[in-house]
Amino acid sequence: MPQGSAPAQLPLALRYPPDQRLATFVGAPAGTLAHLEALARGEAVDWLYVSGPAGIGKSHLLLAACAQAQEAGRRPAYLALARAAGRLADALQALEGMDLVALDGLEAVAGVREDEVALFDFHNRARAAGIAVVYAAIARPDALELVLPDLRSRLGQCSGVVLSALDDAGRREVLRQRAQRRGLSVDEAALDWLLRRVGRDLGSLTQLFDQLDRAALAAQRRLTVPFLRQVLGQVPEA
Repeated sequence: MPQGSAPAQLPLALRYPPDQRLATFVGAPAGTLAHLEALARGEAVDWLYVSGPAGIGKSHLLLAACAQAQEAGRRPAYLALARAAGRLADALQALEGMDLVALDGLEAVAGVREDEVALFDFHNRARAAGIAVVYAAIARPDALELVLPDLRSRLGQCSGVVLSALDDAGRREVLRQRAQRRGLSVDEAALDWLLRRVGRDLGSLTQLFDQLDRAALAAQRRLTVPFLRQVLGQVPEA
């Protein structure tokens, strides 16, 4: 790179995982993907608060919104609040000037007064500055153990979406799409075998599938039941 020139922008795929896009999310409540796309593009819509248990796809939606914003030429930022607990004020200050901010895992700072105050102040500043914000947590605002009533009130003013666990057909579709995007050949019987032996946590399931993808690529093998048994051993049914 010539001296003095600006560093090249990282490709989108390096910043946001290619599997985590709005178009690849399975089972979103009606209107959720359109709402996130509008936020990502800077259209005037309410902020969004996504809730649901761990491993259900909340981070997928937040990262997908950031990817969509970047594709639209806007400046997004994603922050997992667990990584900033106890020093949230500094972390949020670094996000000033962004167009879209996705704050994941509000439960990590619930009950920490200093962090709650920082989040409350950021919420108000973002509103005034026209920054779009998407929140995610394991529970709705009224069920989080927040110590600041004003913060609970602000969060409650966002549009709320509650994610539900996918059934087996939905989980199968997630894996089928993931394999298709990778050009990976997978037997339907192998999907049946895998779904019977892995819990309903979608995050754990997709991580395991990625492990199998790497193993299949290294061995130049299809994902079949014998291959799954070879790689994973006799995993008991979940």
